[in-house]
Amino acid sequence: MSVTSISSELNTDVAVVGGGGSGLMAALSAAKSGARVIVLEKNASLGGTTALSVGTISASSTRLQRAASIDDSPDSHFQDMEKFMGPLVSRDNLALRRLLVDKVPEAIAVLEELGVTFMGPLPEPPHSQPRLHAVVPHSRSFIRHLEKACRDMGVTILTNARVSGLQTHSGSVCGLELEACKRHVKVARGVILASGDFSSASVDYKRQYMSGPLLQAGGINATSTGDGQKIAEAIGAEVVNGDLAWGPEIRFTAPPNPSIVSRMPTHKYVAKGLLAAMDTLPQWVLRPILLRFVTTFLAPSLRLFEEGAILVNKNGHRFCDERVRPQDAICAQPDQTAWIVMDNATAQRFAAWPNFVSTAPGVGYAYLSDYASSRPDIYATAPDLAGAASKAGLPAAAVEESVATYNAELAVGDPRQPIQTGPYHVLGPARSWIVFSEGGLRIDESFRVLDKARSPIPGLFAAGSAGQGGAILEGHGHHLAWAFVSGLLAGRTAARSAGG
Repeated sequence: MSVTSISSELNTDVAVVGGGGSGLMAALSAAKSGARVIVLEKNASLGGTTALSVGTISASSTRLQRAASIDDSPDSHFQDMEKFMGPLVSRDNLALRRLLVDKVPEAIAVLEELGVTFMGPLPEPPHSQPRLHAVVPHSRSFIRHLEKACRDMGVTILTNARVSGLQTHSGSVCGLELEACKRHVKVARGVILASGDFSSASVDYKRQYMSGPLLQAGGINATSTGDGQKIAEAIGAEVVNGDLAWGPEIRFTAPPNPSIVSRMPTHKYVAKGLLAAMDTLPQWVLRPILLRFVTTFLAPSLRLFEEGAILVNKNGHRFCDERVRPQDAICAQPDQTAWIVMDNATAQRFAAWPNFVSTAPGVGYAYLSDYASSRPDIYATAPDLAGAASKAGLPAAAVEESVATYNAELAVGDPRQPIQTGPYHVLGPARSWIVFSEGGLRIDESFRVLDKARSPIPGLFAAGSAGQGGAILEGHGHHLAWAFVSGLLAGRTAARSAGG
């Protein structure tokens, strides 16, 4: 229901700001703990960044691992997470990492009980065991199953309901202000902020924490504008790790029309039927099906540019040395878009292991032939360079000039190859995005939001990216894992709170 249909002040035990994966899990968890719950989603529909994700969750000690005779543990998962962090390891919140690995098996079990179906677990080095649980058929399954469960538990879900501020009394959060209808929501036990990251916030807001190309790059989720962080900061909360982000990263743009896979029903029997088919289909049939799950926002390997591929902008002009952070340079190009141009000699090197175009959860790696079959909207080829450029929608003469200049400037001994052997290949458009900004509100292990003196703000909780609290979530599947774990635990804590 839209918030504009509400004609009176709302009263509830727990209000959840945000209707993505973490918010819906928090709402369900709070309702199961006996609370009256309202979910407030600023968009016209539920989903958030969870609905845009590949849909993998990294977890140990799960039913699927046991079924595959994988001997794994949260302790091992805890240690392996450090392998992804590099120099950021000293900035990780160890208490939250411990909660994540200990509780993600329960979060997976809750989702499975609701009807969510997973395939796997799948390997992802440097994990020591296969841990990636990939949702089937697509990531909207999380949202649809959680929404149904919430409604069955009596949760009120309001869309077009942007929260513009928190109400306090004697330092405690006691309600919310709704922007659209100038109404208030009174809460008896607490508010849970589950409104996502701030990757698409204004430059003025991001400048408080970020610098350089991160200020220009937009977020994959255009509505991740940091609403929860802003309203919490207004009453004394603080953001931790605000300078960190997954990005800018080069990612191929989404297809113009949703794929058949993305429109598939998410009922568990449909998902299980698809899973059974995956177990029996030969690889040459199965691989194109799986790739349609994951090729929407895949990132091209930067090794393409070490081998001789170049980048051009929409005007056909080469604009950078592709070996030196091309993701930053794309942010300054028209429409922040670029196309990858290569000849057949380079293309053939990316036809099989160890040279892949992208990593692809579910199949491991995607090669150029996979893009040709699964994403023809971003792949063009022709015997001559002008033909390939034209098929990609680029000005052929400008691309030819860019390639000629690149070839002429290659120094003796340069390991890159000239672009001169047909057929020619073009991949794009691609954009330089922020996949996630990592700056979440500082929280404690009970998911209570802390003020600048590290004291809990009574009645205020946070989950998901809004409540990341300094946890470093490198590696596939850890952001979704955190979304569901933090939502599960924040919902329980808020429901059992004495209120603000």
